[in-house]
Amino acid sequence: MPGIRGPSEYSQEPARHPSLKVNAKEPFNAEPPRSALVSSYVTPVHLFYKRNHGPIPIVDHIESYSVAVTGLIDNPTKLSIKDIRCLPKYNVTATLQCAGNRRTAMSNVRNVRGVGWDVSAIGNAVWGGAKLADVLELLGIPKLTASTSLGGRHVEFVSVDRCKEENGGPYKASIPLSQATNPDADVLLAYEMNGEVLNRDHGFPLRVVVPGVIGARSVKWLDSINVLAEECQGFFMQKDYKMFPPSVNWDNIDWSTRRPQMDFPVQSAICSLEDVQMVKPGKVNIKGYAVSGGGRGIERMDISIDGGKIWVEASRTQKPGKQYISEHSSSDKWAWVLFEATIDVSQNTEVIAKAVDSAANVQPENVESVWNLRGVLNTSWHRVMLRLGHSNL
Repeated sequence: MPGIRGPSEYSQEPARHPSLKVNAKEPFNAEPPRSALVSSYVTPVHLFYKRNHGPIPIVDHIESYSVAVTGLIDNPTKLSIKDIRCLPKYNVTATLQCAGNRRTAMSNVRNVRGVGWDVSAIGNAVWGGAKLADVLELLGIPKLTASTSLGGRHVEFVSVDRCKEENGGPYKASIPLSQATNPDADVLLAYEMNGEVLNRDHGFPLRVVVPGVIGARSVKWLDSINVLAEECQGFFMQKDYKMFPPSVNWDNIDWSTRRPQMDFPVQSAICSLEDVQMVKPGKVNIKGYAVSGGGRGIERMDISIDGGKIWVEASRTQKPGKQYISEHSSSDKWAWVLFEATIDVSQNTEVIAKAVDSAANVQPENVESVWNLRGVLNTSWHRVMLRLGHSNL
């Protein structure tokens, strides 16, 4: 499209921070050290996980860039960045998480396909931009609309980037029109991240942010918005990011039997300790994150050191200096909480973390029960092993 292009090779990739753990070089997929996630409530841009399906698009002429809005609407149009910036700006603090976060633990049970993410394919940022509900209203689609007069019920986002799964075509995904036109859903056309202009890795010049939903629906490098009668038929909506039971394998899978995954389930992970950590006898500080999809808060964060027989509650915080209350107006409903607890260690100890959200959803005990062939949505209890010995902790 004018002003921006999706290259077919990787010679013009942006620079990345050296501390990132690279899980795949081309396309570039990387995550920060887990300890970096609990150093601040808002994840610095350079330490935010990078998830890509092809070469990073290149902006040649920002003034020529526009987003086409087409489909089952009365007034198809093109919107420039200036048009979008003229709409009211909102800052939404929201956690994005790849559906494959914690896939490596799932692959330890049985082989899975996908990028080998540890616990850090997740990050929390302040996204700045226009609400999609305002953009659609500008084009004649009222707020809280479930269907247009022409039968449109889904909003598809098409990217500039090219990916092999689409046979060289663009990445795309969709959400229901009822969600797109709901101002309280806080779906953004974002042009800022943490108060700065989006960088190339995170979708410059414009991306979608769909809070509370797996990251695969927050399309970067936006090319067009299409109002459709049915959900997007792209690869990543129809043949990926779906939740299958452990009994399904690559020989008997039928993608049509499952709906595309949207909200992410309740999740937590310990970040102050590695999977196996040497510690000295005595008190050990436990820190990590917990988050749930769909705007649900974290009601409780539990820690156990005896295999789950006895649990102690960890403290939960969001903004420094403010008390966190689940689903209270003072809390960021789309964002993670950081938790902290102190335990006494006198022998080799397995530490277990599990979160409970405001709908009383709780993480499943074992990864085996949620294993699936694509290794998505591993939300089982997170476990780390402490071994007594010499340590800097």
